[in-house]
Amino acid sequence: MGISFNLASAALQLDGRVGAWAESRGCWASVLHEFVCFGAKQASACLFGGCMVLLLGLTWAFYPQHFVLARYDILTLAALAIQCLLLVTRLETVEEAKVILLFHLVGTAMEVFKTAVGSWVYPGHALLHIGGVPLFTGFMYGSIGSYIARASRLFDFRFTRHPPLAWTMWLAAGIYANFFTHHFLPDVRVPLFAAVALLFGRTWVHFRIRHVHRRMPLLLGFGLVALFIWIAENIGTFTAAWRYPAQHQGWVMVPLSKLGAWFLLMIISYVMVSTVAMNRSAQKK
Repeated sequence: MGISFNLASAALQLDGRVGAWAESRGCWASVLHEFVCFGAKQASACLFGGCMVLLLGLTWAFYPQHFVLARYDILTLAALAIQCLLLVTRLETVEEAKVILLFHLVGTAMEVFKTAVGSWVYPGHALLHIGGVPLFTGFMYGSIGSYIARASRLFDFRFTRHPPLAWTMWLAAGIYANFFTHHFLPDVRVPLFAAVALLFGRTWVHFRIRHVHRRMPLLLGFGLVALFIWIAENIGTFTAAWRYPAQHQGWVMVPLSKLGAWFLLMIISYVMVSTVAMNRSAQKK
């Protein structure tokens, strides 16, 4: 707790000094300072996900091929160690850890199904696995939930014209079900996109970088996060952590069409975090 508090206090003091200097230098210096602050908060929100992507790269480049533990098992243990370290240092709250656990369960369930029907494969071996799915994959999904929960806290999210939570929960349930059922029934992805646009089309998210809240369309925020997940997915497949059928003969870029799937997954992620946050607020009352 002391480490986290000291780091936060030092960061606030530094931000105050740099902010005062930037304001004395005029508008462009203030804009640049706020942009840097925005990037620093985004990096902090991405801490768990960034560590996971870094682990994928390091284990791909340097992991001994015949080591006693498989690469996937080391990834699982390392992800668990990072999770514990973040909690001990209070860089992540217990509530955010609960969100990660929830995503771990939901993501692993989908992974087991998707690998069984051949949507993608994990080419390596693992002792820590369920079916054909190594357990580190749940942490990859959990990192998305971690980002949303941390960003919501760090940027002090507020919303205007937000749809009722119950409606968004039904939408998220439909999206999650379609990830399974489209293998056997007609794919209703297009109607789901339409429902997302209908529910969130007028919603604005207000985020505070320093002292003032800025705003952007919430759908744009979903799209930007989905884009960065797609980039991370390309890194994951390049490092052979998993492979799509088109990549069996060699790595090729993940098609842009996958952005749609990640966009819909963002809706599920956002609704899950919102539900946990609302339950926490209700308990405090």
